[in-house]
Amino acid sequence: MIDTADIPLVVDLDGTLTPTDTLLESVVQLVKRSPSSLLLLPWWLLRGRAGFKEAISTRAAIDAERLPYNAPLLDYLREEKSRGRQIVLATAAHHSIAQAVSGRLGVFDKVLATQSGSNLKGPAKLQAIQDNVGEAFVYAGDCAADLPIWKQARAAILVGVPQRIAEQVRQSTPIERDFQRPESGLATWLRALRVHQWAKNVLLFVPLLTTFEFTDIGKLIHIVLAFMAFSLAASATYVVNDLWDLGNDRVHPRKRLRPFASGALPIHHGLLVAGAALALAIALAATVSPGFAWMLLAYLVLTSSYSWVIKEYVLMDVLMLSLLYTIRILAGSVAIGVTTSSWLLAFSAFTFLSLALVKRCAELVSLKEAGAPATRGRDYRVSDLVVLWPLGVGAALCAVVVFGLFISAPETQARYATPQLLWLVAIGLVYWMARLWIKTSRGEMHDDPVVYALKDRGSRLTVLAMIAAVMVAHFSVLEFFP
Repeated sequence: MIDTADIPLVVDLDGTLTPTDTLLESVVQLVKRSPSSLLLLPWWLLRGRAGFKEAISTRAAIDAERLPYNAPLLDYLREEKSRGRQIVLATAAHHSIAQAVSGRLGVFDKVLATQSGSNLKGPAKLQAIQDNVGEAFVYAGDCAADLPIWKQARAAILVGVPQRIAEQVRQSTPIERDFQRPESGLATWLRALRVHQWAKNVLLFVPLLTTFEFTDIGKLIHIVLAFMAFSLAASATYVVNDLWDLGNDRVHPRKRLRPFASGALPIHHGLLVAGAALALAIALAATVSPGFAWMLLAYLVLTSSYSWVIKEYVLMDVLMLSLLYTIRILAGSVAIGVTTSSWLLAFSAFTFLSLALVKRCAELVSLKEAGAPATRGRDYRVSDLVVLWPLGVGAALCAVVVFGLFISAPETQARYATPQLLWLVAIGLVYWMARLWIKTSRGEMHDDPVVYALKDRGSRLTVLAMIAAVMVAHFSVLEFFP
């Protein structure tokens, strides 16, 4: 093993020093800021990779402060720097990004990067290293594109390198250090797709339950397919939303740990998986009915408008969230071919407005505890709690009032054998929604109140008791009218 302590250490950026791809992040940021620029991407590609990176970098700047960094590697670089070793950043990223990272970290003596028509990757990077550093250098990289550089290096530092490539490097070059990267398995992808959020799509089953047609096998199959379609579509939008919000998520106390914000999953893998999930969702929706397929497309348009624009505006975002909850019930009605009651729509609108405000208040309570004055990427301040709190509780009480009027409606009196039992449901609603607001005030609320309600034992028991009361109120008709 040769002594490499005094040999300059050259470090790659994308995939090595940072687990993310700064070019893809720049493209996402640019499209977020100016969606029409998506049409210009093919034109810029005709300029070559260096020209493409130049066009992107002049229109979208990466915030080096918010990038995730490989902490063990960075600690090693700082240790070597303190010993007097020369540290060089050599990357195919645009020089503006490389300079920003260098300024942020303060460990590099020299920066080599793509600029002026020269894309610094593979052989071009090797030539630049030899011209500026010399023939003797140690190289830290992460993928097959670095093999030509490792072959010419005095030693190699491997950072999350696949086993097959690592074996090739070991055959030709001594290894100075090997930094293993935690593998992103199924659990990581389940978090990225937010499979736990699929629970919200149980709302599609509501029309099946309220019309008491859950014994119809054909309709049950349709609603299950509809559930899968909505869930896959939602997962696709969650992935895109996470990519859209990388910068804001990285400064959030909890969201910074999300798979894409932390760099646990590559951006391009996220785009591929989101595309596949969306294609499968549309295919499943088409098998249910053309009308349901249009409902799914409407949901995608609304949720995209929420992610791209509306969520940045105070109150408009919670109104859109309540609509996104309600549209699931409408979609369930279309899937099984029944008419949605105006009572159900009014009740849903107020209930989900309250739940959306729970979600926002829970975030503000969390920020208040952390000492932060406002949210990032959303127009909310901790001081807004004094307005949002009564607004949310008021919406919950409005939902209860609507339910009370529903009980007294002639169609309810005719349809249920003992409609008076439905007042038990009204009492359950008051308790359940008050419980959610109390949990929010204590800082115990999950980011999503629907998911919290499914996990909270008290909420589950209350909801099951309310469903049981509805069933008894309706099906007791069989005893009196055989």
